[in-house]
Formats: sequence, C-alpha cells, structure tokens
Amino acid sequence: MKQKSLVSINDYSKEEIYEILELAKSFEENPNQDLLKGVVVGVLFFEPSTRTRLSFEAAIQRMGGRVIGFTDAGSSSVKKGESLKDTIQTVNQYADLIVMRHPVEGSARHASEVANIPIINAGDGANQHPTQCLLDLYTILQTQGTLDNLNMTFVGDLKYGRTVHSLAIAMNMFNTTFHLVSPIELKLPSAVKIHIKDKKQPYYQYTELADAIPQSDILYMTRIQAERFSDPMEYERVKNSYILKPDMLKESKPNLKVLHPLPRVNEIDTGVDSMEQAYYFKQAQNGMFVRQALIAHILGLK
Repeated sequence: MKQKSLVSINDYSKEEIYEILELAKSFEENPNQDLLKGVVVGVLFFEPSTRTRLSFEAAIQRMGGRVIGFTDAGSSSVKKGESLKDTIQTVNQYADLIVMRHPVEGSARHASEVANIPIINAGDGANQHPTQCLLDLYTILQTQGTLDNLNMTFVGDLKYGRTVHSLAIAMNMFNTTFHLVSPIELKLPSAVKIHIKDKKQPYYQYTELADAIPQSDILYMTRIQAERFSDPMEYERVKNSYILKPDMLKESKPNLKVLHPLPRVNEIDTGVDSMEQAYYFKQAQNGMFVRQALIAHILGLK
C-alpha cells in the first residue's frame, strides 16, 4: 500500500482497511509520533470544511510534518482560470502528498492520474468521502466491537450524501443489513445500491425514521445539503424531513449509537447530545487518529 492514493473506498481491500483501523488505534493511544519530519503535505480545499481539513492538519502537525495549501480556491490561481491539472502539477513539485477536496465528482481521480505523488480524496462533490468512511468504520468498530452482521441505518440525504455512499459501499464487506430512510426525492442512488444487490445484502427502504430505529445498531444521521440542490424549491420541500429527538430513542437497542459526519443543522435535536447513544463528537475526534494512520501507511512509515 506504500505510495497508494485513496480516491475511492473501493481502492482498498477489507484487509487493508483493517490495517488502517488497527494503526489508528495506536495513534489514539499516542497521537504525538514524530514520523513526518521533513515531509510536506499539500492540503487543497476548493470547498469549505471544518472537521476534515482541521483533522488532517492536526494529524500532520502532531506527526511533525508541514502543511501548505489553501482553504479557499478564490485565494489561488484557480480564480485566474488555472485548470485543476495545472494546479495539481504545480503542488506536485512542492509536496510529498496531496489531500484534496473539490466540488466536482471525479476530480480526485483526475488528480491522482496527473500527480506522481499520492492523492487523498477529502471529498469530491456528491461522489465519495473515503477518509470519512474510514473514521466511520473505526467508530463503528469502537462502539460495537465488530463490523460484521450489523443493522446499519442511513437517514436523510442519501442521494447527494458522499459520506453515505462511501460507507454503504464499505459496509458491503461485512454482511450488513441496510435500513435506508429518506424522502423519495433523496433515495440512495442506483449506482450505490447495486453494490448492495451484488453482495446480496438485505436492505429496507423507509420514509418514516421511527420505523427504522428499533432495529438499528448504528443510526447514521445526515443533513439535507442545500449546496447540492440545483433547484431551491426541491431543497425547501425536503430540508426538515427528519429531526431526531430524545424521546424517539426510548425503544432503541441498548448498543445503539447515533453517528453524524457533521456539520449538523437541525436534524439532531441538541437534547440528544447528552444521551449515551450520542457519539458524533467522539466520531469527529476519531478523524484525526484515522487520518494519521492513513498518512503513515500511504507513505510507508508504519
């Protein structure tokens, strides 16, 4: 896996994923490991981010590396009309690894074909978010003790939610039963659902959140993403479709954990935050450990 880009969660086997998760555990136990001395990482964010960008930067700095890049494409030569290819080829000259978020689907794959250093996809449009997927898998393993034979419930924007797409594909490796809760307009795309069908995994579709909660081991909430809608009226129709409230968890399984890739808008009532089922802020913290593990593994340092 040395010098291997991560563009899609499909790029890694089940065995490779377990290697990353095991390594993440060692970083959780000791996050300050001076492995990146002399290493420069290009962090290129063409789209806004809080957790992904900051956890990558924290991961790099806790490992002794240095960060170059930008958090706004408007502050780069993209504003002058520079192509993605030219941007990548330029940063390629300065860095040992590139972490990139971009609003266009397929941009990360294109970057990986242009660069001669590894590319980590930090989200490409509504396509995939494989590093979020890895931290989600780490969190699920941490809370359930296994990744196998779980009831996984995805809620909200299943059409445009790149975190859902990556995690649904990954969970196909682990004999998962899927519960898919969304408005009809935001159902899981056929291109993702075909992975579930190919593995003959059971899946159930709902429009009511309450119908899926009693069976769930993991309740994965997502926000309805205004920025993915070309039609503002469509967004207005579905924006408040699901709001998880404390009383809705009364009949949940004792091992249930509520996850969310964040940011949250109003889809999880703040009253849930203090409940034992809430795990989304610890999930966010896990992002740093998993990204440390991924960087170390890609660069052959662990």
